[in-house]
Amino acid sequence: MLHSGFLQSSERYTDRPAVEVAGQSLSYGELRSRAASLAATLQQQSPPGGLPLTAVFAYRSATAFAGVLASLFRGHAYVPLNRTFPVDRTRTMLFRSDCNEIIVDHDSATQIEEVLQGIGKRLLVLMPEHKNVEEFREKLSDHIVLGADDLSPAETCDLSRVSPDCMAYLLFTSGSTAIPKGVAVAQRNVMHFVEVMVNRYGITEQDRFSQTFDMTFDLSAFDMFVAWERGACLCCPTKKTMFNPSRFIQSGQLTVWFSVPSVAGLMKRLGVLKPNYYPTLRWSLFCGEALPVEVAEAWADAAPNSQLENLYGPTELTIACTLYRWNRQTSPKDCLHGVVPIGEPYPGMDVLVVNEALAEVAPGEEGELLMTGPQLTLGYWQDPEKTAKAYVIPPAKTAVYYRTGDRVRRPFGGNPLVYCGRLDHQIKILGHRLELGEVEAVLRQEAGVESVAALGWPLTPGGVAGVVAFIAGASIDAEALRIKLQEKLPGYAIPREIHLLPELPVNINGKVDRRALQTRLEGTA
Repeated sequence: MLHSGFLQSSERYTDRPAVEVAGQSLSYGELRSRAASLAATLQQQSPPGGLPLTAVFAYRSATAFAGVLASLFRGHAYVPLNRTFPVDRTRTMLFRSDCNEIIVDHDSATQIEEVLQGIGKRLLVLMPEHKNVEEFREKLSDHIVLGADDLSPAETCDLSRVSPDCMAYLLFTSGSTAIPKGVAVAQRNVMHFVEVMVNRYGITEQDRFSQTFDMTFDLSAFDMFVAWERGACLCCPTKKTMFNPSRFIQSGQLTVWFSVPSVAGLMKRLGVLKPNYYPTLRWSLFCGEALPVEVAEAWADAAPNSQLENLYGPTELTIACTLYRWNRQTSPKDCLHGVVPIGEPYPGMDVLVVNEALAEVAPGEEGELLMTGPQLTLGYWQDPEKTAKAYVIPPAKTAVYYRTGDRVRRPFGGNPLVYCGRLDHQIKILGHRLELGEVEAVLRQEAGVESVAALGWPLTPGGVAGVVAFIAGASIDAEALRIKLQEKLPGYAIPREIHLLPELPVNINGKVDRRALQTRLEGTA
């Protein structure tokens, strides 16, 4: 079971810190007691029936972590909700999960009445940070509302045993429509991932992990469960603290760093990736978007005692499913378009690189990445049609593979997997196919910055008419840059416009928000 590692660590390292969050440190014993109390209350007070799912409406708080563990203790999957999301989106996620119960921390409680509006069923609303919940009981009269004084003793928790095939968490991700899609992730999926990671990185109780990701981003599961599997401490910064990640690393004496590359790119622009700035780090991990070579090189200099790895993986393949270890001497020749390779598949994971007919391409050719193995998730929540489109059996195969929608180069001659871009980021202009990642690579090189984005624009009935570029944090002559680009790119690929912004917009997971950039263009059209 996924929480078994935490339970074992709570026995071995009872008094060691399990998490540091919101200015407080909770030992393994304290966090276990809080989680067990919540789990016991849920077991004893929840409405009968319903699905084995518990919503955790908490954000960077002790209740968030205790709520995740409480859900698992009682044999449920956890469904993370996020008060920084629009309330309508949160309500949709809760409604689609069909949970019977929701754990709410203090600051998220201000939204609970609106979130539950029209939810259509009676829920148990557990508010462990509120001693007096009478006001909430009046407002939420259709629901069972319990506060701190209503919690059951931790000793009454009956730790549930579940099958490895049961869900560990249900995560809602952005879809092509406005409705978030739920990815059902099994216990066995996460357990395989955690086992690979703790062994690869030699995690011990002395390690101190960052948690830069919100719980609605599946990379947060790495931070929690890999740390807790070996008795390490999880260091969760406030949103304000993350405005200064350099200080967070140094003051927290972190040994394991994990973030999206955009965070490291911002640190480079701020001048805080200076040589030997972060000597305590022994692992530096990046995932979630392409990792620029210049960022990898600068980070490797700033954290000279750490190994740097680039991880890759969609939620549907459980957190990460390929990885690549950076080597200052040999890695540059492996890179494509100024981006670090995604490397090799995790143990037990199988890779196919296919054409549009799902037939495997020849070594050295590009195609869509398909993967299967122990980290292949259960599919999309209550959406068999969407599941059938993405989880497929290719010709001459018997196993189900997930279609990532990512273009990669099939390895040859011992070379690693190289990321070539999204299928939906390949555009056609005047009959020419163009990979936007190639344009972005040249922009980085010629502008001397990492934070860039290229979009196909304006839209036409047959595709797009040209390219528009965005560059962040640089004071440059846009017209002079366009002239430079003429030496590196064909005419149809040269951006018609170059927009200079203080920062590129990012989504809740820290990735460049291309939809926001397109909306910006639509507003000026």
